[in-house]
Amino acid sequence: MDAETFAHNVFLVGFALTAIASVAYAALPLWPRVAYGTAATDSGTTVTVAAPGQTPIWLGPAATASAWLALAALTTSLVARWIAGGRPPLSNMWEFTVAFGWGVILFYVLFELRARWEGEGWPSARTVGAFVLPVALGMFAVSLAFFPSELSSLLPALQANRILGAHVTTMVLSYAALSVSFGAAVGYLIQGGGEGKRFARLPSGERLEEIANRSVLVGFPLLTLGVTLGAFWAYSAWGRYWGWDPKETSALVIWLVYAAYLHARNLRGWKGKGSAWLLVIGFGAVLFSYFAVNLWVSGLHSYSGV
Repeated sequence: MDAETFAHNVFLVGFALTAIASVAYAALPLWPRVAYGTAATDSGTTVTVAAPGQTPIWLGPAATASAWLALAALTTSLVARWIAGGRPPLSNMWEFTVAFGWGVILFYVLFELRARWEGEGWPSARTVGAFVLPVALGMFAVSLAFFPSELSSLLPALQANRILGAHVTTMVLSYAALSVSFGAAVGYLIQGGGEGKRFARLPSGERLEEIANRSVLVGFPLLTLGVTLGAFWAYSAWGRYWGWDPKETSALVIWLVYAAYLHARNLRGWKGKGSAWLLVIGFGAVLFSYFAVNLWVSGLHSYSGV
């Protein structure tokens, strides 16, 4: 078995593990809250008895273990593809998308690890995975359904350019970090806001808002660095730092959305549903830039390989 085939097979294992983790995380808040059984009475009859339903004790650890195993499998796949191609696996839409999903899982498990160390609200904080892991699963499903996985030769503009590798890597990691803020914002809206506690198994709205903010505090500097590195690469490739190419423009829009969020949230103290919706819109802009601009809008960044 050559390295490329091995990389693809291990990716399929990672995809399956991500699906298992997504289902397990989703089951944490959705597990039935009422358990029904029967009990005998003194008169010899039986009655139906309702009791509070408890999430199985093994479900949370199983979700976490599946996520870590998926991360290990996908890391192995990316390394094997790097060896097979003799270059970083970041040169077409298949590789971008797999790396994006890998980054989503990476940042989520690191978030979960930090939440466990902090201790406060740890069991409910784990349920944020119900909103984040499906993002990675969707990425992998799209890559399998629409993008060719075969290794291909690079266009001249993509060859032997370390700045490009750093630019693409940083952008993928920034988008992955921001996916956690998206998941937390969705949970916040479901909970009904900062004071809301509609669902006992989810973190409080206040806790979710803090998780979202922390994620942006990580993702936004990475996004800024990625855009800056992209400008330097553009100069080396095309002789200018900025040219209002569709991809450049969409990246600027994303940057402005998250800059507005940080300004409003951390300088103006703006919290609440409006702030959460801004994060949902921001990640929607990320996905639009990632898929629509890459695939359907012609520009200098049209290196999709599809």
